[in-house]
Amino acid sequence: MTVVVARTSTPEGEAALAAAVEEASRRSEDLLVFNLEGTQLDPETGELGGVPVAFRTPDARNRDAVGELLDTAEEVGASAIVIGVKHRSPVGKLLLGSAAQQVLLEASAPVIAVKPRRS
Repeated sequence: MTVVVARTSTPEGEAALAAAVEEASRRSEDLLVFNLEGTQLDPETGELGGVPVAFRTPDARNRDAVGELLDTAEEVGASAIVIGVKHRSPVGKLLLGSAAQQVLLEASAPVIAVKPRRS
């Protein structure tokens, strides 16, 4: 099985990556880093924290990167999907129309949502 993480270059994305490495290590599974920004931030394969890692980016022609993330998670038989989320005000939570909400609602695997540490 594989842990899939939705990565961006934001504090939320970095928190998700750290949590995903820890989760993959705990489960003794591989990690698939899905670079949501559409740019390859890392080599195609490697290792993070002793965990074997592969990297993917969404197809630049596809405008639905979140849909592609969900398809990829299903394709690899993901045991979990890790995403980073922002702290939102009560009104912001009401208006949540984000990629995170789409992943939470549509994923066929359990979703682990993490927030970055507050300074």
